[in-house]
Amino acid sequence: MPLDIVVVMDPIGSIKPAKDSTFAMLLEAQRRSHRLLYVQPGGLSVRDGAARAQVSALRVRDDASGWFETEPASHITLGRGHVVLMRKDPPVDAEYIHDTQILGIAQQAGALVVNDPQGLRDYNEKLAALLFPQCCPPTLVSRDPVELKAFVAEHGAAVLKPLDGMGGRSIFRASHGDANLNVILETLTLGGLHLAMAQRYLPEITGGDKRILLVDGEPIDYCLARIPQGDEFRGNLAVGGRGEGRPLTERDRWIAAQVGPEMKRRGMVFVGLDVIGDSLTEVNVTSPTCIRELDAQFGLNIAGTLFDAIEARVG
Repeated sequence: MPLDIVVVMDPIGSIKPAKDSTFAMLLEAQRRSHRLLYVQPGGLSVRDGAARAQVSALRVRDDASGWFETEPASHITLGRGHVVLMRKDPPVDAEYIHDTQILGIAQQAGALVVNDPQGLRDYNEKLAALLFPQCCPPTLVSRDPVELKAFVAEHGAAVLKPLDGMGGRSIFRASHGDANLNVILETLTLGGLHLAMAQRYLPEITGGDKRILLVDGEPIDYCLARIPQGDEFRGNLAVGGRGEGRPLTERDRWIAAQVGPEMKRRGMVFVGLDVIGDSLTEVNVTSPTCIRELDAQFGLNIAGTLFDAIEARVG
């Protein structure tokens, strides 16, 4: 049965289609003869208690010279019969939270929202990993620069990051005695006002920061190891990391088994786990990526697996 697939994403004209996971989802939905409705940026609203979206009918093609066409926009009321893909990139700021609240109203009216709006609000991508401490490296979250500095001294070296970043932005590696440590901590915590995270530095990062994808709680059989290049310690593709596909290890599968059931229970249908060595470092729920890279390297159709799960939920 054809579905109305309503996609909330960053401006489609600015994506890189060869790498964009949302675009892979749209291609698969169209292949299955579902109708694509693109929400204009800022196009969610509420009128008389009903969630609405300003949408354009959308057609996509896997062509870097012109990957989409839209029709004139109109307003629709969101509810039963709609599948909403919430794929906006962080930051999870006030506007993002408000959009998830509107999508919660749509959900109450019968729409299937992927991922669940309440889960998107609850699961900060840094803090969510700490719900599974058995999987994580030693970690401290604090506003206190003195406490964070002591953590670095305790472990010799640590990775320091804000709670609301993505794509490797504002992530620092610091060692005990680093002359820049005080200013790093002052910058991240804004002088003790903002929470920051410190994790013990994992030297296994040289072998890659692995992205493991979960669909309805179950892992895809391969992960993408994002390997730092040159003098860069971060493996994020956004800062030049090289993506190398690998089969999951037994430890990877164990971590996925720890996290997956809770993600499924909370309606988090598509999730990305970040694993360095044997340790879980983040749980990505807003707009996990790496579909296209893994599909290309292993002949997969991850978006197809995702839509199998979505169609099963719609029934």
